[in-house]
Amino acid sequence: MQQRKLGRHGLTVGAIGYGATGTAIGYGPSDDQESITAIRRAHELGVTHFDTARMYGWGEGEKLLGIALRPIRDQVTIATKFGLTESYSPDSRPETIRDVVDSRLKNLNIDTIDLLYQHIPDPNVPIEDVVGVMQEFVHAGKVKCLGPLQLG
Repeated sequence: MQQRKLGRHGLTVGAIGYGATGTAIGYGPSDDQESITAIRRAHELGVTHFDTARMYGWGEGEKLLGIALRPIRDQVTIATKFGLTESYSPDSRPETIRDVVDSRLKNLNIDTIDLLYQHIPDPNVPIEDVVGVMQEFVHAGKVKCLGPLQLG
């Protein structure tokens, strides 16, 4: 699998990533064991980058991805997003980001998120506030890299 370097900080990801939406929502009924099998098969075929988000089952998709990747965690990168409420409204308030990131770490059963980014822009929160709270997680060692922000 070809690799791509993201940004200037050295995070390298597979050129093809696995979007985990369908493991918990979006495409009809899902089966946890089949999803785990599919995720692990993707890795066997060379996929090393896995993307999830809070809205992918409101935590259930992340738990499933965490289970599937646990045996190979040191061989993959995990990206996750924040910024949407359960009613699909934007919410990038600092306290919400803090809650979301801590919940993602717990749900995925990991110590560090490889790539964190904003799902959609939030016109009610200055981008400086969003970046500031994201940077807190980098300094704390909970997030390795920050992804592109949606500026609208």
